[in-house]
Amino acid sequence: MKFYVCIKQVPDVNAPLQIKDGQLIQDADRNILNAYDASAVEEALVMKEAHGGEIEVVLIGPEKAKETIRKALAMGADSGSHIITNGDESYDSFSYAKILATFFKDKEYSYILCGKQSQDTDSGLTGSMLAGLLGIPYATNAVGLEVTNGSLTVKRQGDTGQEIIDVPSPGLVTCSNDMNDPRIPNLKGIMQSKRKPVDTISVADLVVDVSSESVKTHVLSYEEKPTRQPGKKYEGEPEEVARQVARLLDTAENVI
Repeated sequence: MKFYVCIKQVPDVNAPLQIKDGQLIQDADRNILNAYDASAVEEALVMKEAHGGEIEVVLIGPEKAKETIRKALAMGADSGSHIITNGDESYDSFSYAKILATFFKDKEYSYILCGKQSQDTDSGLTGSMLAGLLGIPYATNAVGLEVTNGSLTVKRQGDTGQEIIDVPSPGLVTCSNDMNDPRIPNLKGIMQSKRKPVDTISVADLVVDVSSESVKTHVLSYEEKPTRQPGKKYEGEPEEVARQVARLLDTAENVI
């Protein structure tokens, strides 16, 4: 089986940040592999170890994002493809999906795995959009994968419980970070990653329109989360407290 895993370099959510003049200022040197994508890589590795196959990771990002590809290779992926950007683009989920769809249009694969969302925007849309553009079946928010007769049996977390879905090949699955604990690369894996092949291609060479005019979502500015207003405490006889709460919940109070 051939697995492609789409990964993304994101800012470390534990790094300090600040908002100044509506702009988000982060430590440019604190970038990591998106946690949801790390779970997707780990799940692909587990299936490869059990059933054989090949794993290639794909990343869209600037030149410095290659270190994130090496992290996935050190975990055990076989190869990587780096779609290089300038680093100052404002891509949204649809832009990433269009770039990836163009990349995959002439590729052969059994399954594409993605993280269910990225830690920087939490949109959770790219995987589904990519499957739609490619015209392949998909399942989202997977918490478990199992190879059954050449297809994937996906356990996904729904709103009211877990669902079991059969996804035929070729297909796509977005993975939750609740499905496993991604392995930490050891020294041997890190050394081997330096010798594994990484193909590079400019996003411009894919001939896909990701200009600012084609981007569907634009971030206008950032602002601090508003301070939560303190709650109200009522004391007295239960009947009187109940009347006060009822008045508070009245639509005239703009509470509900």
